[in-house]
Amino acid sequence: MKKQIAVLLGLALSAASLAYANTSLTVYTALEADQVDAYKAAFQKLNPDIDIRFVRDSTGVITAKLLSEKDHPQADAVWGLAATSLMILKQQGMLQGYTPKGADKLSRPFVDSSKPAQWTGMDVWAATICFNTVEAAKKHLPVPQTWADLTQPVYKGQIVMPHPASSGTGYLDVSAWLQLMGQKQGWAYMDKLHNNIAQYVHSGSKPCSMAASGEYPIGISFEYRGAELKSQGAPIALIFPKEGLGWDLEATAIVKGTKNLAAAQKLADFSASLPAMQLYQKSYAVLAMPGVAQPNPNLPRDYAKRLIKNDFGWAAQNRDAILQEWSRRYESKAAPKS
Repeated sequence: MKKQIAVLLGLALSAASLAYANTSLTVYTALEADQVDAYKAAFQKLNPDIDIRFVRDSTGVITAKLLSEKDHPQADAVWGLAATSLMILKQQGMLQGYTPKGADKLSRPFVDSSKPAQWTGMDVWAATICFNTVEAAKKHLPVPQTWADLTQPVYKGQIVMPHPASSGTGYLDVSAWLQLMGQKQGWAYMDKLHNNIAQYVHSGSKPCSMAASGEYPIGISFEYRGAELKSQGAPIALIFPKEGLGWDLEATAIVKGTKNLAAAQKLADFSASLPAMQLYQKSYAVLAMPGVAQPNPNLPRDYAKRLIKNDFGWAAQNRDAILQEWSRRYESKAAPKS
């Protein structure tokens, strides 16, 4: 009898182990496409019993998808989405509180203030102008030094930027301009800039890629894509406007109601760990964990000091109203959605 019980117990434990070994974690992300595989491999090397199934798109698309699934969530976790988007999900009661192991080693502004935390920051991405020096020379375009410079008539039809409803980069631009200039002057600035915009595209990195290929001489984008393309030999200069740079945090969170909570917590733990930060530093110059980031030869050494004083709470709370007003004014130049 004891032998039979032992056999049955062994079978039960084996079945439980097999079930956990086959845990599939659905993770929504706005990470760049060329980052996803490396991030997945690094996590699964330490957690071979958990398989990540990424659902990837631009920030605005992923945010809208999560909100549309509020009553029937499909994601277990979010890894690499704007903190301003996660703040909206937090307001909607959609996130599972969990403070990752090692979160005390992260800079305080990178961790949600709730206890337990509902999201945990990873890294900073910020606005950058990608300027094709070859194409600009052909068209006799001066090098812009400020955001204000981009409204000069000489740049008419020469600029592409991300659509803020689709792209987190686009939204951090619009939010930053409104914070830097105030509501009245911010919208007046964007009215003038709109005159020079050729197209609003549905990706934060695409404007820089378009500038690098010469499709347009100027792309408002973000520093990771610009630095990467420049290091690959693209004829672009990276310009960091003197007024200051809009920025946001990439962050991780667990979706409330997940049936794979233990696995999602392991993902959150990894995202806040040193191995993950060492992975992030390959792309970003400002990280949640101090002392890990390395200088990037394509970025200024005082890069972190150029970031504006960003009110994330305001940006999250006013996102819908800002996007509605932006669309009313500028949607006519939006690129078709593929």
